[in-house]
Amino acid sequence: MVKRNRAFLLMTIPALLLFFAFHTYPVLQGIFYSFTNWRGYGEWDFVGFANYLNVFQDMRALSSYGFTFQFAIVSTILVNIFSLLIAIGLNAKVKFRKTLRAVYFVPNILSILIVGFIFNFLFTHFLPDIAEALGITWLTSNILGDPDTAWIGIVIMAVWQATAFNTILYLAGLQTVPEDIYEASKIDGAGKWRNFFSITFPLIAPFFTINMVLAMKNFLMVFDHIIALTGGGPGQSTESISLLIYRGGFQGGQFAYQSANAVIYFVIIMAISIFQIRVLQKREVEM
Repeated sequence: MVKRNRAFLLMTIPALLLFFAFHTYPVLQGIFYSFTNWRGYGEWDFVGFANYLNVFQDMRALSSYGFTFQFAIVSTILVNIFSLLIAIGLNAKVKFRKTLRAVYFVPNILSILIVGFIFNFLFTHFLPDIAEALGITWLTSNILGDPDTAWIGIVIMAVWQATAFNTILYLAGLQTVPEDIYEASKIDGAGKWRNFFSITFPLIAPFFTINMVLAMKNFLMVFDHIIALTGGGPGQSTESISLLIYRGGFQGGQFAYQSANAVIYFVIIMAISIFQIRVLQKREVEM
């Protein structure tokens, strides 16, 4: 038995080495360089916490944080609303239920860049042309070309694609709700809304917690959607933190500075996720 356990441990060594080489070591290296003035090449010197302090004085970084939080909060709320409604509809006894589940999951397996290019065409040409033909003046212009509305286009695309995965999780949660509870509530005269708020939602609360945390984390790390739709424009109105870190670190000679920005952002995402888990799990107990 001892030899068998030792063999299992030895089998994990290659995976651990690969994980350390391609994940842990680069992370530690990035944290180390965040305390230097390294530009990604050449010599460097230690600067202490100067990079971290400069992030909070950088208006471009603060603007990126503002856009990212706005996008993540709105998208997380919309995704969970739509995915829950779709999951409830797909969980009902309708024809072609399994086929519909497969169809609704298709957006999740598509490449974000490909979907982004398609939505870019829709917002740039397709919708304005249709709006002009129908006389809808407010939709005749490309919303991606307006700094005030470009973020809405990104939200629409991100929510459309992310809803598929969250729907699957909600469907899994709805499968755990016993049917006899609904039968008992029907005898008591409870309606659909009462069933949802008193039975369905409390029983799938753990799945709601998972979806909220995962959706918020993924949207806070938004990158591909912006690259495909706006490239961070117009100007810098849709530049997310991930995009700012990439451009500044790998294209702008700010490797150490953006490494500090990445560390700060990692701490923020972790703090938000922990806060969500504690608050939502507390609500689960209260339900």
